[in-house]
Amino acid sequence: MSADDQQFLDLLSSIPNQIRRYSGDVAEYVDKYVDKVADEIRDTLATAPWVPEYVRPKLPDRPPPVQVVPMSTYEKLQDWISRHKILTGIIVVGFGYATYRTVRAGKLLRKTRRAKRARNGGRLEVVVVAGSPTLPLTRSLALDMERRGFIVFIVCNTIEDEVAVQSLSRSDIKPLGIDITNPPNAGQSIERFATYLQSPHAAVPGAKANYLALKAIIIIPSLNYQTSPIATIPPSNFSDLFNTHLLHPILTVQSFLPLLTSRIPSHGEKPATPKVLVFTPSIISSINPPFHAPEATVCSALSAFTEVLTAELRPLAIPVTHIQLGTFDFSGFTPARNGPHHPGMLPPPVETAQWPESARLAYARNYVSQAESAISAGRIRGLRGSSLRDLHAAVFDVIDGTETGDVVRVGLGAGLYGFVGRFAPRGLVAWMMGIRKVDELSTWEGGSHHDSTSEKSESGEDGDGEPGEGSEFIPVTRDVLGHDDVWK
Repeated sequence: MSADDQQFLDLLSSIPNQIRRYSGDVAEYVDKYVDKVADEIRDTLATAPWVPEYVRPKLPDRPPPVQVVPMSTYEKLQDWISRHKILTGIIVVGFGYATYRTVRAGKLLRKTRRAKRARNGGRLEVVVVAGSPTLPLTRSLALDMERRGFIVFIVCNTIEDEVAVQSLSRSDIKPLGIDITNPPNAGQSIERFATYLQSPHAAVPGAKANYLALKAIIIIPSLNYQTSPIATIPPSNFSDLFNTHLLHPILTVQSFLPLLTSRIPSHGEKPATPKVLVFTPSIISSINPPFHAPEATVCSALSAFTEVLTAELRPLAIPVTHIQLGTFDFSGFTPARNGPHHPGMLPPPVETAQWPESARLAYARNYVSQAESAISAGRIRGLRGSSLRDLHAAVFDVIDGTETGDVVRVGLGAGLYGFVGRFAPRGLVAWMMGIRKVDELSTWEGGSHHDSTSEKSESGEDGDGEPGEGSEFIPVTRDVLGHDDVWK
């Protein structure tokens, strides 16, 4: 028998099976609809009034209706959680973080912050504050460190600074004269200071002498900056700005590096590793708004310098902490002004009427709008600011090792504006500050600057005279700002 014959016989043998399967499907289909039609006929005859009672079919017993029971609050919560798992996870993480911060803040609030003392009550720990003694922040921090039991040295560059330190009338707040503009003299001052640390000192005559330990060096640059368009700031002001606000802190750190990187011999105790704390304002440098080029430039440069300093000193086990400042209430350290005082606000901004016509058309409207915004001049308008106690506590926690982060944000707005600066679009931030598109600009006059220069030379005015209408730069004077020199 060939293969074709065998295949034909297999096909014939499978036909009855297929017929049986198809016929079974048809029968089930017909039975299903016949049963459905029979149920419909029975229901119709059972409810028809003309059918006699003795021939009327009886309806089968139907199952009782399902009783709907309202869900309890717990069951509703379970159902909502099962339907919103991602949102539930976010809420749990946020609540856990808030709980952690609350518990930690409460624990730190109850913490006793005092410097280590000798058995006879003498002071043992030294803190160096490198900041202008006329700054409210420097005075506040120095007084608080002295109250907690530290010997505080404030770096002074001039006789006026030493007089300002002595005016605090605290025996444990002392001036440390260092002329950072003269490296040899600065080196000699550091050597004298190191010798002072290596010599025993008695708290009172006749008491046991103790050796001192350097705990921290705190760098506090100036916090006052000019707000003005870049086009209206003279080049000399930029030069003064970089010298006083940027170069001065860098040279101060450079002067102390030999002392930091050399272990001072200890007497009977483990040698202490001093810490370096660098303060910078953080609100303006976080979002870099228009008309704040001086502060944004200097603070960004100091932040980069601090990161490099941290990387260089980390292998030497010398901690460097960047303290990013928000807004604080300095009402107890600044004299009251005439008229109503609004906490957290700086003196009035520069009058735009003194600008050249081209600068007024290009910048005046947006400058006035941002000056009236919520964060004008680095302050949060309408809010007093955080208490200085928060800053003092944060600095002490860094010194004693409780806070070990490279960056510590403290003060009203420091964390919020840091988040906004990292994630919010720049255009949205500028729009919220009132910055709008400028449609009208002045017409270019190629000979205006040359003509104004010629007229000034003919009239006998030198570079120190008052600027005329054709001047391209507007210096910011004390009368305009309403307070002392903005660069000091």
